[in-house]
Amino acid sequence: MTKKNDTPQRWKKKSTPKSGATPSKPDLRRRLLTSALIGLGLALFILPSLTKTNNAVTISYSSFLQQASSQGVRTVTVDNATGNISGQLESGAKYTVTGPNPVIASDVQTLRKQDNIDVKFSNPSGFASTWAPYLIWILIFGGFMFFASRQARSQMNGMMSITRSKAKQFNEDRPTTTFADVAGYLGVKQEISEVVEFLKNPSRYSEIGATIPKGILLVGPPGTGKTMLARAVAGEAGVPFFSVSGSDFMEMFVGVGASRVRDLFATARKQAPAIVFVDEIDSIGRKRGAGVGGGHDEREQTLNQMLSEMDGFDSAEGVVMIAATNRPDVLDAALLRPGRFDRQIVVPLPDLDERLPILEVHSKNKPLGPDVSLPMVARGTPGMSGADLANLVNEAALHAVRRNQSVIAMIDFESARDRVLMGQERDTMVLRDDERNRIAYHESGHALLAYVLEKSDPLHKITIIPRGMALGVTMTLPEEDRHIMSRDHLEDSLCMRMGGRVAELLVYGDLSTGASDDLQRNTELARRMVREWGMSKVIGPMAWGSNNQVFLGEDLMHTRDYSERTAKIIDAEVGRILREQEARAIEVLTTHRRGLTALAEALCEHETLDGETAARLIDEAFGEAVHAPGTKTVSTLSTPAPPVSEAPSDSN
Repeated sequence: MTKKNDTPQRWKKKSTPKSGATPSKPDLRRRLLTSALIGLGLALFILPSLTKTNNAVTISYSSFLQQASSQGVRTVTVDNATGNISGQLESGAKYTVTGPNPVIASDVQTLRKQDNIDVKFSNPSGFASTWAPYLIWILIFGGFMFFASRQARSQMNGMMSITRSKAKQFNEDRPTTTFADVAGYLGVKQEISEVVEFLKNPSRYSEIGATIPKGILLVGPPGTGKTMLARAVAGEAGVPFFSVSGSDFMEMFVGVGASRVRDLFATARKQAPAIVFVDEIDSIGRKRGAGVGGGHDEREQTLNQMLSEMDGFDSAEGVVMIAATNRPDVLDAALLRPGRFDRQIVVPLPDLDERLPILEVHSKNKPLGPDVSLPMVARGTPGMSGADLANLVNEAALHAVRRNQSVIAMIDFESARDRVLMGQERDTMVLRDDERNRIAYHESGHALLAYVLEKSDPLHKITIIPRGMALGVTMTLPEEDRHIMSRDHLEDSLCMRMGGRVAELLVYGDLSTGASDDLQRNTELARRMVREWGMSKVIGPMAWGSNNQVFLGEDLMHTRDYSERTAKIIDAEVGRILREQEARAIEVLTTHRRGLTALAEALCEHETLDGETAARLIDEAFGEAVHAPGTKTVSTLSTPAPPVSEAPSDSN
């Protein structure tokens, strides 16, 4: 683990308020002012009517005139606008009268002649009554214009910010993942931690004259943890960390990507020392001039700007670039030269020693049963990436929930591995009896050859339950990592895949469509043996055929670099290899015909057999052990299937 960061506070960036956080002061003032104006308008319009106290008695107009003539009225106030009359009676009570509008002049003269009546006329011209209706419409229109201008201003800001970088910044206040969370890959973590340590303590390296690489390229298959390693750098580094995807530079407008690259590096220089991480850099870093439409598109302009920026700053500025890709073969050579991406770190698929700690990390917070053996699970998952192992543990937990169990058992891991490697069971598919029998013989042919042949992978499981797109599956599982394959192993693999087709031919005398996938995979493997690996005596030690991809544009018009005569020889050699392995499969299955029938009948009864049960049936049908003790084994990583009592007799 690296030391805590002692980087000065000037490198820290103020965090941006998240959605739902307290708004800034200008926004708060604007909202308060808008609310105050709306509230004032409503108050001017509503409050006058609410503050009026009306305790007066309503009387008719004729009754009012009668009381006025009999000296029962003390005061009269006439509203010239509405014609309403109000006032006070001699008894002291208040009254209101709905009079005619306009007021009758003779009635007014009669009231004035009365000495005891005080007659007044009112012309209401108050602010609220006169301007309130207009003020409401003015406020509504003003509010509409305010929000419209605000929306337009935000859109203009968006248009003006289109050239800004979309990189997300992380600092020491927001650690997410550390190197402790990344299991395995000690060499990879050591090289990346050197970069982090250099940015934290550059004097340690400058004293000896060492300079840190400007760029580090993480190369590896999908799911191996390249992005997680970058997140670990963000968690460990005490310097600003800018994370951006390669696709974030691309835009429909030409020149936008280059502007975003300039903005990204300008921001990184201001906050140096800093780390810039670009994920999936192959989306913008592909070879220039490979496109069909020329070399002046947006992607190439972005790449040119990135090359210029990486060449423009020196290591003393303290800006290190880290990128990740699973296609290093398509990257431009100028991007990989020394001085830009000086160091390439391969992040391979984890081996056995690394799969176990990865499984332990992903199952750390999950309840495991006492029968679970993570070393056995790790040994039975060769070729799986870190993402595959995480998915395996999650599938095991889901399977335990489906079984209504509170802990994850070994059978859950076994079912999860079968689902990941072979596909989900299709329980709803109903096969006819003749189809089940043919599938049983087909899979038995694969299984028998997998057990009998010396160099084939150990037999793990046979099933005639439809899984994924297959109607039946024979699963072989190497119990150790294999990094190189001999010709004997490849030939046994070809022969094993021929087993299903040959078994149908021996038993039924005809063929079906069930061997389609087997033939495609065998043809591809045999062609690679001839064209790429030099495993043909006729062709000799030569590799034919280009590995360049068509989408790069280099092989669009020409995909073959050998003559027609050589093509005929290659086709002939591929056919010879496949026919030899077919003849070999026929010979082995004919010798072990009783074992083939025993496996098929046991599959029809139990639907699924593990490797040990299949091996016992083959040995019993053969009359003796096919292999000497300790020479050829089957996979023992599965939960045993129900035992078969005895080997069925050969019905033919």
